[in-house]
Amino acid sequence: MPTSSITKIKTGRNNLFLRIAKGHFATNHAHSNYYIDVAAQKSRLSEAKAVAQELCSHSAYKTNIIDTILCLDGTEVIGACLADELTKNNWLNINAHQTVYVVTPEMTSSSQLLFRDNIVPMIKGKHVLILAVSVATGGTVKAAMEAVNYYGGEVVGIASIFSTVKECNGYAVNSVFNPKDIPGYFTCPSHECPLCKEGKKLDALINSHGFSKL
Repeated sequence: MPTSSITKIKTGRNNLFLRIAKGHFATNHAHSNYYIDVAAQKSRLSEAKAVAQELCSHSAYKTNIIDTILCLDGTEVIGACLADELTKNNWLNINAHQTVYVVTPEMTSSSQLLFRDNIVPMIKGKHVLILAVSVATGGTVKAAMEAVNYYGGEVVGIASIFSTVKECNGYAVNSVFNPKDIPGYFTCPSHECPLCKEGKKLDALINSHGFSKL
């Protein structure tokens, strides 16, 4: 487990927390000095609702048509809550009184995203919001954007729980948390990692599912 236990940071919204642990962590693409735990936000209904409500506070969702929410990294519960928020009777936007599809792609052995024939109509000709756990290098989100375009959809935005960037491929990234919420946070390619240069061993391998202790 990390060099320190999980710290729970409260926010101004009920049931919305940032859980972090400091240490030395590696993803497939980078190293970081913090692990951000989003398991409860993806799985616990009250926290998923809080994330959705916070994302809906962004003005972009009041002006853009959103027909489909494409959920990456196991964010389907949050996606369903977000769709519910966007279709509430008291939500004054152009999605009110209409439905929103909530879908997730399959991934092939070559890491390409795939939609089956019965799911394609929920993408083709639709305005698609991409929902991810985090956006750092943007690799997964870019792959999702390519898949949406390939299947005839139109990307209208990117939403995430945590993001180190404000835009990806020309689209604004709206996130609940960003590096300003974690003093001293960094993520970088492994060959540039200052912790590696100091000889500090990795604490865990991390991805959108969680961590594997080393």
